[in-house]
Amino acid sequence: SASSSASSSASASTGAPPSPTTRAAAMSNDMSDRLSLDNIRASLIRQEDSIIFGLIERAQYRLNTPTYQPGGVEVPCFAPEGTRASMLEYMLREFEQTGGKIRRYTSPDEHAFYPASLPPLVIQPMKYPDPLAPAAVSININDRIMAMYIDNLLPGLCQAGDDFNYGSAGLSDVNCLQTISKRIHYGKFVAEAKFRAQPEEYTALIKAQDAAGLMKLLTNKAVEDRVVRRVTNKAATYGQDISEDLHQGVAASLGAKGGIEYKVAPKTVGQLYYQWIMPMTKDVQVEYLLRRLDHIT
Repeated sequence: SASSSASSSASASTGAPPSPTTRAAAMSNDMSDRLSLDNIRASLIRQEDSIIFGLIERAQYRLNTPTYQPGGVEVPCFAPEGTRASMLEYMLREFEQTGGKIRRYTSPDEHAFYPASLPPLVIQPMKYPDPLAPAAVSININDRIMAMYIDNLLPGLCQAGDDFNYGSAGLSDVNCLQTISKRIHYGKFVAEAKFRAQPEEYTALIKAQDAAGLMKLLTNKAVEDRVVRRVTNKAATYGQDISEDLHQGVAASLGAKGGIEYKVAPKTVGQLYYQWIMPMTKDVQVEYLLRRLDHIT
């Protein structure tokens, strides 16, 4: 009607909020460029920061082994056969229930640890710009990441023993696992960018299903060494207490090798990155590339 048209015009001219329908339509598309292949390096560097801060936070607690043992802490979470799950599994599942409802795991750069248990969405799905090949959706190595984190990374990061801060340590674990998983699975985007830069070389190896050849082609030792140095330097900077009273020559003291007490040894963070995170990222790259042409062939 004329009155309703006038009312709509008035709402638009006075800056009234959009209707729920308009809002829902606007939410259905990711308008950012965060998944662009051009932004890979910037995204990886930001993820380094998140991982380092997470590791520093986790390192303040002892290993707290009962958190990772099935039945080690009595939580209301059970496997189908009736055995009690670990506290870490319980916490991760609870976090994924919340994130899953608000479409966290519909984004191509997020991977659930328990994808079969994700709940229905409570908001409209979002359309993401996805530069990856269709096979990417089936690549998820979170089971390996979980095992690496518990068996290798944590013992190298935390003091042995038990301080009974299971909840606080578990929250740090969830954060670390989610950020590390994102970084490792971002190997799909890295692999796609490398494929597009050298399509002939990669295509020949993919058609031959030459995993070793792909690993050799995508490995750049000089770049890996720079990443480890950068991560180590970041850990040294982020992992020390900075006074509000900065004295003259602070730059020299920040770069000093002695006399600084770190929350976690910078070389430890660099070594964990080099020994575990980077190799698993390359494993994801190879797995993705081996299936890069599946939708074509």
